[in-house]
Amino acid sequence: MSILAAAEGANPLIPPVGEIIIGTIAFAVLAFVVIKFVAPRFEQVFKARREAIEGGIERAEAMQAEAKASLEQYRAQLAEARTEAAQIRDTARAEGQQILEELRAQAQEESARIVARGEEQLAANRQQVVQQLRGQIGTLAVELAGRVVGESLTDDARRSGTVDRFLDQLDGMSATTASADGRGGSSAYAPQGDR
Repeated sequence: MSILAAAEGANPLIPPVGEIIIGTIAFAVLAFVVIKFVAPRFEQVFKARREAIEGGIERAEAMQAEAKASLEQYRAQLAEARTEAAQIRDTARAEGQQILEELRAQAQEESARIVARGEEQLAANRQQVVQQLRGQIGTLAVELAGRVVGESLTDDARRSGTVDRFLDQLDGMSATTASADGRGGSSAYAPQGDR
């Protein structure tokens, strides 16, 4: 009962002095451990996390800048390739057009050469036919004239004059016929060969 009587005299809200001293020493040791070991470790962890986050952001920004630079470089190369392709296409088109023009010119020259050669050959053949016909017509004309006139045209000078007059009249008639038909003088002999 003496304990109860002593306890009744003391304030129950105030802890005993021994507990306060032990509590203070325990708090001081705990505070020392937290301040000395735990708090720096928390600071290191927070610092490492902050650096990791900031480094990640910096790396992300650097990678984004690098990606943007790569994209710009790709776009520039693509534009350059398109320009080069357009130039190549235009050059090829121009070369193709030039080749076509050269081929057309060569074809026209070849065509003109063939036509000229054909005309020359036709003129030579015409001249040859005319000479042959003149000889044959001359002989026939002399014989016919000799029969009509009733005299012999054996004299070369007379025969030559008669033949020349006859051929001149024949040429005059063929030229008149050709101009009336709308054809050139060279075509007067063509229908006779076709008959």
